[in-house]
Order: sequence, then C-alpha cells, then structure tokens
Amino acid sequence: MKSFFAISIMSIAVLSSCVSGRQFEELQTKEQACAEKNAQLSSQNEQLSAEIKESASLQESLLQQKLALQNDTAFLGTTNRQLRSQYDKINELNDILVSKNTKMMSDVTTENKKLLADLQKTQEELQMQEDELRILEGELNTKEANIAQMSSALEEREQRVKELEELIAKKDAAVNDLKNRVSEALLGFKDKGLTVEQKNGKVYVSLEAKLLFPSGSTSINEEGKKALIDLAKAIENEADLEVIVEGHTDTDKIRSNTIPSDNWELSVLRATAVVKIMVNNSAVEPKILSASGRSEYHPVDEEDKSKNRRIEIILSPNLNELFDLIEQG
Repeated sequence: MKSFFAISIMSIAVLSSCVSGRQFEELQTKEQACAEKNAQLSSQNEQLSAEIKESASLQESLLQQKLALQNDTAFLGTTNRQLRSQYDKINELNDILVSKNTKMMSDVTTENKKLLADLQKTQEELQMQEDELRILEGELNTKEANIAQMSSALEEREQRVKELEELIAKKDAAVNDLKNRVSEALLGFKDKGLTVEQKNGKVYVSLEAKLLFPSGSTSINEEGKKALIDLAKAIENEADLEVIVEGHTDTDKIRSNTIPSDNWELSVLRATAVVKIMVNNSAVEPKILSASGRSEYHPVDEEDKSKNRRIEIILSPNLNELFDLIEQG
C-alpha cells in the first residue's frame, strides 16, 4: 500500500512539470484527498487488524469453550445414559410397585368393604341394643314406679297386718280369758259330762244330754240348770260376744204323735230350753243368743251314741272390728 502511494506522488511530480498551475492545484487537492483517504484506510486497516486479532482471540476462546462443551456433552451423554438406565430400572420397579399397589388396593378395598359391612352390622346391633336398653330403661322406670307404689301399699298393708295381728292377739287373749273364766265357773261339772274347749278362735262348751235332760225330755233338771246358770253368770257381762246354742241327738228315731215328733224338733226344743234358762237367770243380753237344732247329723262319736246326745254352746267373740279392718284392705 505504501509503494502505491510513493508511485502516485512521483507520478504527480512528473506530471506537474508538464501541466499548468490550476491542474497542479487540482492534483494537490486530489493528493491531499488521497492522503486523507489513505490515512482513513490505514486507520480502518488498523481497526480491522485489531478486530481480526480480537476475533482470533475470540475464536480461540470459542474453540476452548467448544472443547469444554464437547467434554461436557460427552459427560452429560454418559450421565444421561446412566440416568436413562436408572430411569428404566425405576420405571420397571415402579410398574412392579404399581402392580403390587393395585393388588394391595384391591385387597384393601375388599377388606374395607368387609370391615364396612361388619361395622354397619355392629352399628345396627348397637342401635338395636340401645333401643332395647331404652325399652328396658322405660320398663325399669315403670317397675321402679310400681315398686315404689307397691312399697307404699306394702307398708300400708304391713300396718294393717300389724293391726290385724294386734287385734287377733287381743281377740285370742280375750277368748283364752273367756275360756278360763268359763272353765273355772264350770269346774264342778268337769267329770259330769261337761267339757270346755278352745278352737278356731271360739270357746266350745259341750254338755252331754244326761247332765241336762231326762231321756227324750226337753225339760232341764236341777243339776243341769245350775250348770247353765253358772255359765250364764260367767258371760253375762260380755256384750261383744255371740252365743250359739246347738241341740244334737243320736240316730235313734222318735216315733210320737206329740211334740217332739222327731229328732229335729227334739234338738231345737232342747236348745231353746237352754237359751231360756240362761236368759231368765242372768243378765245375759238376749240379742247375743241364738238357738238351733242339728238333729243327728253332726255326731262326735260313731261308736258311743251317748256322746252324740248333747248341747253345744259356742261362745264366739264379735269379729266385726276385725272384718272391718280386713275390708279396708
């Protein structure tokens, strides 16, 4: 490039000797322009050289980076292949696990269904038990109420039973006292066909007919009258008493056209005669006395007829108070 400029200057010099001054100036102007252009081109050349050098440096750097990238690519390829192999193994293992998990889930689902069925059954049974428990609680409450009511009624009944027992004991004591007084009053007739017994809450005074009446008669003899008067005196202050006089005969038939015509009339007339003796010779209230005939139909000894011919005087305490108390229950 420099030789080119030198030749140009020499050519201009040669030509300048042959040309006019105006042309020379033009040539100088052109030369100056060429010089400026040359300087510009030199500057550009230097710049391009610098750029080429920089490009070469950059190319070297890029080459090194390329080599590094190639190395990295090779490493990454190897790594990728290893990872791919591991990935395939993992996928295979995952398929196995998925298969096992699917089976397990199926088993779990079946088991869950069974457990749910069992749970539902248990809940239903529990509900039934709760329903039964509520019913039982209701029945228990009802029974408790009934028990409370029964307890109250039982207490009232126990109180009535206590009152009854006290009253019965009182009556028994009264009957026993009555029996003792009657026995004491009739002590002189003990071995003369007269007996005094206490049974069923009553006092039974039994007088054999031979003590009171001649055979077939309704008239009471003196000894019998004395026994009846002593008995009447022993009970004449007993207002709370019922006295039943029963006449009894044996089975021997009476054949008579006069009174008594049969054993019925004989038993009634003898009982009536006894009542009259007691009323007429003591302060016994007639309203507590009654006379009845039992004829031959209530014997006490089938073998000994004499024992069946008798007068039974039954002394029975008035039990109206006792009956009233029982009726209240």
